[in-house]
Amino acid sequence: MKAEPAAQARLLDLQALDTELQRLDHRARNLKEDSEAAELKERVDQIDAELIAVRTRISDVGREQRKAESDVDQVRARAERDSKRLESGAVTHSKELQNLQSEIASLGRRQSELEEVVLAVMERAEGLEAEAARLTSEHEETAARYTEVTARRDTAAAEINLDRDRVARNRGRVAADVPADLLALYDKLRGQYDGLAAAPLRYGRCGGCKLALSTVELNGIRATPADEVVRCEDCRRILVRTEESGLGAQAEQ
Repeated sequence: MKAEPAAQARLLDLQALDTELQRLDHRARNLKEDSEAAELKERVDQIDAELIAVRTRISDVGREQRKAESDVDQVRARAERDSKRLESGAVTHSKELQNLQSEIASLGRRQSELEEVVLAVMERAEGLEAEAARLTSEHEETAARYTEVTARRDTAAAEINLDRDRVARNRGRVAADVPADLLALYDKLRGQYDGLAAAPLRYGRCGGCKLALSTVELNGIRATPADEVVRCEDCRRILVRTEESGLGAQAEQ
């Protein structure tokens, strides 16, 4: 393949722009705010689930508390009725009087037990309310951090997109200076070699694979016309001859 030396040199400009596009794409895919935002979003969702669970338990405990308080009210009401009956003097039979007094005492013990149950349930309710308040506060803080991080991520992504658009426009202008067949080869090699298709020959070394060329290889390139496209024997990338290629120094040896 033949191409004017100036067109071959433009490949290095094109390669630099494509490398910059790769770098920008890598940055866009690996924004630290992305992983941070994902972690925060995961925590927000986790807190939401925990809040639902705690509020469900609060509702259950609320029903349990109302049931326990109702039981206390029923026992208290019955004890009050029995006490009034005892105080009225309507019960005169000793056995019946003894049974009534025994029932009042039993109801008193039962009321005390139920009141302890109510207190225990209330303590659980308070603990759950405190946990709900803590989770709500953490949710607000985490959601605020998530909003802030996503805003930074979006700003960073927008800046990268602006840079990418600028570099892509420059690439289009440079690519227009490269002959179609050479550009096709370049694009094909980019797909084969991790985006690096053209490299400068500097001081007898390939800028792609970084290997030094042998004397035979350098002599072969020296003998090749300037408009002939040459490729590295080792990595097969396009080798662009430059003023620093070392070919002149090799010729003097």
